[in-house]
Amino acid sequence: MIKYHSATGTAVWTDLLRSLKDSSISNLRGSPKLKSIGKKAYWYDHYRIGNEVIDRYIGEDSEDLRGRLSRQKGIAEAEKQAGRERARLMRTLRAEGYLMSDVGTGQIISAMVKAGVFRLGGTLIGTQAFRCYEGELGVRIGSDQAAMTDDIDIASFERLSLVLDDKVDTPLAEVFSEMKFDPIPSLNKGRVWRWRQTDRQTLVEFLTPSFSEQEGLRDLHALGVSAQSLHFMNYLIAEPLHAPLLYRSGILMQIPRPERFAIHKLIVADRRRRGPDELKSKKDRAQAEFLIRILHQDRPEDLKDAYEDALERGPTWRAHISASLELLPQTKAILDS
Repeated sequence: MIKYHSATGTAVWTDLLRSLKDSSISNLRGSPKLKSIGKKAYWYDHYRIGNEVIDRYIGEDSEDLRGRLSRQKGIAEAEKQAGRERARLMRTLRAEGYLMSDVGTGQIISAMVKAGVFRLGGTLIGTQAFRCYEGELGVRIGSDQAAMTDDIDIASFERLSLVLDDKVDTPLAEVFSEMKFDPIPSLNKGRVWRWRQTDRQTLVEFLTPSFSEQEGLRDLHALGVSAQSLHFMNYLIAEPLHAPLLYRSGILMQIPRPERFAIHKLIVADRRRRGPDELKSKKDRAQAEFLIRILHQDRPEDLKDAYEDALERGPTWRAHISASLELLPQTKAILDS
């Protein structure tokens, strides 16, 4: 049985997200400037420091962002009071029983937000993102599906990281060093895509889609790190959503669309089915099953579009999805209905 949060909780979560989006453009130093890059357009904070002209990336052009930029002066003037309001909203969400981030995870993600990881296209994936669907979908996620993990996975497109022509405010190697993370050496000398925290064993990994036969390391220029490239990742992180991480007064970041997350989990579950990752494969299937059941009831068209999109991408995609669905007959019946 699906258990939903109250209408009050859903409204409060929505208000928190709206306030965090406003806050993200409250401290512009200059004038918003729109740049066309290829077929897309992106907004930048355009200002001068001495003789140097700075274009600091704000976000991809959208009606939502344009509306906020048009109200930027008023948003900036109201930000102090808005900060107090966000603290109140978080207290309400705690009272409503929403899943809160643990302190360690909150501190790490907060540090990455301040450095600009999510502003520059980073998307939180994995179980940490799955927990955020509690607010996005308005449902209660049980402790079995929301099993805590110390892993924090960040994915981004290599090309987007290059074309934005911007970079993190503080090198991530310095950010992680201050939080007692050590780089994990890779086979490619001088390229680091993973860091492990010495006292908590928290692992931060950077990932990116692979568009070639090999799944090698790629560079994310805007973030100043390397990333492990993986097949099927492009499907997962296309058109991500903004969502608050429920820590302190809320932290704005990006997560995959829930329908893409669910279908991608079916693919990943089959890829990890044999060997040391078998337990992760079971968790992947459980998360996919949970989300598909909810989406079938609340967002059936989104689910259908995501499923059909994946099936149309080729025989390898269909084979992985089919193999996982053979172990989930009820989920298979939902998707084939």
